[in-house]
Order: sequence, then structure tokens, then C-alpha cells
Amino acid sequence: MRIAAVLQDRCQNRKCNKECYKFCPLVRTGVECIVFGERGKPIISEALCQGCGICVNKCQFDAIKIIGLADELKTEMVHQYGENTFRLYRLPVPKKGMVTGILGPNGIGKSTAIKILSGDLVPNLGNYENPPSKEEVLQHYDGTEVKSYLTDVYAGKVRTAIKPQYVDLIPKAASGPVKDLLSGIKGRLTLEEAAVIFELTELLDRDIKKLSGGELQRVAMAATVMKDADVYFFDEPTSYLDIYQRIRMARIIKELSADKQVVVIEHDLAILDFLADIVSVVYGTEGAYGVFTLARQVRTAINVYLDGYLPEENIRFRDRPIEFFASPPRSDWVTSDLLSFEGLAKDFGEFTLDVVGGSIKMGESVGVVGPNATGKTTFVKMLAGEISPDGGKIDAKVKVAYKPQYITGDFDGTVRDMLYRKDYDRVTSSFFEGEVIEPLSVKYLMDKQVSNLSGGELQRVAITMCLLSDADIYLFDEPSAYLDSNQRMNAAKTIRRMMEKSGRSGMIVDHDIYFLDMVSDSMMVFGGDPGHHGIGEGPYDMRDGMNKFLTAVDITFRRDAESHRPRINKPDSRLDREQKSNGEYYYS
Repeated sequence: MRIAAVLQDRCQNRKCNKECYKFCPLVRTGVECIVFGERGKPIISEALCQGCGICVNKCQFDAIKIIGLADELKTEMVHQYGENTFRLYRLPVPKKGMVTGILGPNGIGKSTAIKILSGDLVPNLGNYENPPSKEEVLQHYDGTEVKSYLTDVYAGKVRTAIKPQYVDLIPKAASGPVKDLLSGIKGRLTLEEAAVIFELTELLDRDIKKLSGGELQRVAMAATVMKDADVYFFDEPTSYLDIYQRIRMARIIKELSADKQVVVIEHDLAILDFLADIVSVVYGTEGAYGVFTLARQVRTAINVYLDGYLPEENIRFRDRPIEFFASPPRSDWVTSDLLSFEGLAKDFGEFTLDVVGGSIKMGESVGVVGPNATGKTTFVKMLAGEISPDGGKIDAKVKVAYKPQYITGDFDGTVRDMLYRKDYDRVTSSFFEGEVIEPLSVKYLMDKQVSNLSGGELQRVAITMCLLSDADIYLFDEPSAYLDSNQRMNAAKTIRRMMEKSGRSGMIVDHDIYFLDMVSDSMMVFGGDPGHHGIGEGPYDMRDGMNKFLTAVDITFRRDAESHRPRINKPDSRLDREQKSNGEYYYS
């Protein structure tokens, strides 16, 4: 089976010479395999297309996808939005008493599946011109779990609650104090109970428009869990949250699943491993198609995802496996210090920060962990020279490249314009293209306006801009934010590889343990009283630093026997008790 997709956001029909049309062999023989629609964008006939791929190769914007799929999927199409548009195959089914995880890249149908399962979208089974009725949909799924589930949904017997993906849009839809938003929700929890569980007591009188991303996430989670529903859908419930808050949210979701059906889309693989019982992996091509696989036990599913191979379907959906270190990271540094800092202090009035003296070695990559609002960003800004310490000193004369925590698309022009202005020669070099542009998929963003980039696209461009700088040390503040699990792993590998090949140093602030595990040689740990007083210590040896950090979080990690990835031990399991008794919260 062959499908053709035209990615509307990439197609720049006003900037090209219609190469897809001019070079199509069938068109040149008079067969209308490609025509142009009302908006001037190509429409490809899947019935006529011979799959030569010339249009794909000739499109300078990578807007055309001609993809061969297994014939078995013909009868398993769930939804298609229109001609040459995205199509979804198969559906996961929520199960009572379990957390069903959904794992896959952005843009391949996870949110579409939630809309269908919640009843907000009736699947058209690929017939977008004459959509089937609900009765016809149920008949199509006769004899399956999907039919049983959707029958109850369509009969109004299933109450659903959805935690949306983009919590940063909440201030655009609501205003006023947090308590006004939550007090109108009647169900499982009272406002007072939810405020305690989600640590919102001090925020109840605050205007929604003044909340941070993490605070908005907690409000959205509270609003969802407060509802009395049968099925709960959580779309990226841990974004913007620190590791402490992520574990807390995971435990709340886990408790909720005891007598409810729960579905979670999550990109933090450590958290997904911790909270999910089963996981359905989704593979496909962004904007073109997505296929849900059968649900697996969480460990097996994540390993399959990292390996990129489905043995039962003989399908490889990743060029090469994502690999983790099988041995401890480098610790026997013999190089000299690149920079040192001594007793740094900063007083903002309501918040103070103290950083114990330490040093960063040449070629060392330092991970930075700790709760939100404990001064991690302030410390990085001091190293970057953006703010000055009130006490102590930084002993270094080094060139610094800095990717800030909050990134904006306030550049008037395309990604190409911005990168070329930064360093044309380096951007166009084969080395930088192969090591950064390609792995971060920035190549396909080059002709997009910076102001029109999504959060994930903007993040990848910001990482690229940072690595483009000629610096001695590269500072990254939350580089995994907005990225899906696949993009996170690619970004971590890219940063790590660039540090190793250039012999430069790096400092990476992040909350994703997988990300930090892949990119870090050592660890700085921040603690204190969030929002009031922060304390920074290190860098420590990776194991010592993680042990210090994880002791405070009260979780233990082990290495997966197959993939060597970090895995959170189940609370009070044999391994959890054993490692805590030995003081080894990180894996040996």
C-alpha cells in the first residue's frame, strides 16, 4: 500500500518552481498524477502514483512524503483529515485499574487518538468525503475491544476528563484568580483538598495570567483530577515540572488508576516507566501517518521504542537504536580547570542564592539538577555574565555560549536568515550539517519564519544557535523542554557528541533524567527552600551527585539489563529497599 502526504506547513508553493509537477514522469506523459488545488498546493493521486520518489527528492522544502505501508493496514485506518493529509491507524483501548501509556514522537496522532477515545471526534475510517455515522463506526469494529469501549462512549455511559497538552494556552481562555477557575468544578475533590494535593494553596488568590508554566501545569492537573470521570486522559502531565513534582504527579495518577481508566501521553521515559502499567508505542512520519502498536508491558515497550524495531511486524521505525552508557561516565579528569567559582551569592530580596565553590574541567559536561525556584537558572546566568553575583567571584576568562530557559521567536526572518547571520561558513559546513543540523531536524525548518515556529521547533533552533557559537563552554538551560522523547534523545546525543569532538565544556540544566544521563560527566545539585533560598553544590562525581539528589527525591534507579537505560525502582520493591540500605540511590 502506498500513501502520499503533502505537509501543508512545509509546502512553500509561492517560493518554488513547482518541481514536484514538472519532474513527475507521469505528468510529463500527460497523466494528471499531480494537480494543484485552490490554494495552489499540489494534490497527488495515490491511485496513479508509481512511487518513483522524484517529487520527494525535488521538493526543496521536504513537504512531500510518498510512503509504502503494509497492506494489512488498509483495513485498520481510523481517521484521515483529507486528501494527502495525515491518517491514523489503530487505536489503544483504556483498561480499568491500569495506566495505559502512549509513547511516540509529536505529530503522529497521539492527540487525535485521545479526541476519538473521549468522544470529541468520530473517526471517519478514512472516508473524509462521506464520513460514517456512529453506528457504522461501531459496526466496523464489531467483535473488538474498541467497539465495546466506543459503544459506551456514544451511549453517554463514559464520563471523560482531559488534561490538555498546551497548558500555556490556559491564560488565553481564562482569567481571574485560580480559585475562581477551580471552585466551579464539582466532583471527586473539593477545592481545599485539590489545593493541598497539588500544592496550590499559596496560588489560589493569584491571577491565572501571572502563573508560571509549572504552576499552570499543576492547576490543569488539579482541574482534571477534581472531576468525577470514568476515563482520565493526561496529555504530557509533567512538562514544566521539576523531578520532585513529576514523581508527585506520577503517584497521583497511579493512585487514580486503582478504580479508573487512565491514559497518559508522556515524553519523560523515566516517569512513563514509573507510572504506566502497559504502553502502546506509536510509530510513523510526522504529519503523514501514525500507527498504534499493541500494548506491551512498560519495560518491553520502552525498550522496543529505543531499539526502533517491532519484531512481530518486522518493521524498523528508527535508523539506529538509542544507546545508553553501559559503564559509569568519565570521572578521572586530568585536564586543567576551565573556570572556577568561589562562594557565589545573589540577593533578590525575596530570594537568595548561595553556591559553594567549585570548578569545571576542560572538556567536562556538567548536569545541573534540583527543584524549581532554587537558583539553577540564576547560577547559569552568572556564569554567562548576564547577571553579577553580590558575593564571591568567578575566576575565568572564557568565551561563553548560552541557551536561555525561556526562548522566543522574536526574529524577523527565516531560520536560515538567522543561522546565516550568526555564522554562514559554519552553518554551511558539512561537519556542522552532519553533526547538528541533520540530527536536530533543523534542515526542514530552514525556510520557516522564526516567529511561526512551534515550541519544540524553536527549542531545536535555539540549541543549534548555541552550538553554532565559538565558545569554550556551552550553557544549556532546560534544552529538553517542548521536545518529544525522540527529539530529546537526539538533542542529548548531539550536545554530548559536539562536546566530545570539540573538547569543549558544557553545563546542562534539565529535569529529564534520561537526558542528563546521556549528556553528563558530573553533577551539580541544588536544594534549599524553593522560592526563598537556594543552595548549589558541586560539581560532584556523577554517582555521588545523583545519590545526593535522589536521596532528597526518595527514589532509586537501576540500569535496564538490555538497553542500559535508567529505570526508577518501584517504591518499596526489593531493589528499592536494598539500594536505600546501601546508600546507592543511583545504579552501580
